[in-house]
Amino acid sequence: MTPQLPDVQASSPDVTVGLNRVGVTGVEKLVEISREEKRPYVLMAEFEVFVDLPSWRKGADMSRNMEVVDETLEEAVSHSDLRIEDICGAAAERLLDKHDYTERAEVRMEAEFVTRERTPESDLPTQSTADVIASATATEDGDIREEIGAEVTGMTVCPCSQGMSAARAREKLREQGVDDRTIEEFLEEVPQPGHSQRGHATLTVESEGGPDVDLVELIEVARDSMSARIYNLAKRPDEDHMTYQSHLDAKFVEDCVRAMAEGVIEEFPGLDDDAVVRMEQSNDESIHQHNAHAERVAEVATLREEVNGGD
Repeated sequence: MTPQLPDVQASSPDVTVGLNRVGVTGVEKLVEISREEKRPYVLMAEFEVFVDLPSWRKGADMSRNMEVVDETLEEAVSHSDLRIEDICGAAAERLLDKHDYTERAEVRMEAEFVTRERTPESDLPTQSTADVIASATATEDGDIREEIGAEVTGMTVCPCSQGMSAARAREKLREQGVDDRTIEEFLEEVPQPGHSQRGHATLTVESEGGPDVDLVELIEVARDSMSARIYNLAKRPDEDHMTYQSHLDAKFVEDCVRAMAEGVIEEFPGLDDDAVVRMEQSNDESIHQHNAHAERVAEVATLREEVNGGD
């Protein structure tokens, strides 16, 4: 008979201080999301799993965290109605059941998500990638909040730099004897150069029980918030398309965040007023050693009022 091993975690700590988050990070798992009559999403995901720890307990049962992730993923394979964020929510609920001493459980997941698309001019098949972000928090009183979103990469052009180029073009064209009307018509059709940068847009939505949004549509909103999309495959016509489109829609880093806000309100009219939207834009500046960053976190009701001009 195997002797009963001591449960050191259940003993009292030397310093009776409670902890907000105790758990495991860097848990890599293959996630398969079943979809009815469609191929499943298959993701290589990394999880973070936490519970709170009372002051009277020395340690948490870490192995239970790992057990919960495995159990939840196995169950997800057999359900076609589970979304990515629902996996986090189910895992958070299981954590509360497994740890009878905890009041709060948190699960976070990040994974690379691949979608198929076609290049804008050469019409060749290619893929785009997004870093999916999902999380859930469950409390012992039954509340569960789920979050879903992604970080995507695109291209932006600085309007200020472009404005200076346009001013120089006007001056040079006038020196060549071109009339003002023709100059303005030309500048309207041919946007002038501005310094460009690779932009990183992060967009997530969080709500009680999970937000009523589709992940792919959320990714589209984030990609469309920048000056132009970029593609893994790009022939010369595609490069010309991206360059032209980005300069046609020059945006500051602040403009990108505001475009995300507008996109969320337009694309997801059914979102609850108290759903929380997180929007971040970071640009890798091409002519500076620093980067530019802007962000906003707000409830949907507030964003609706601001996007609609207070109507």
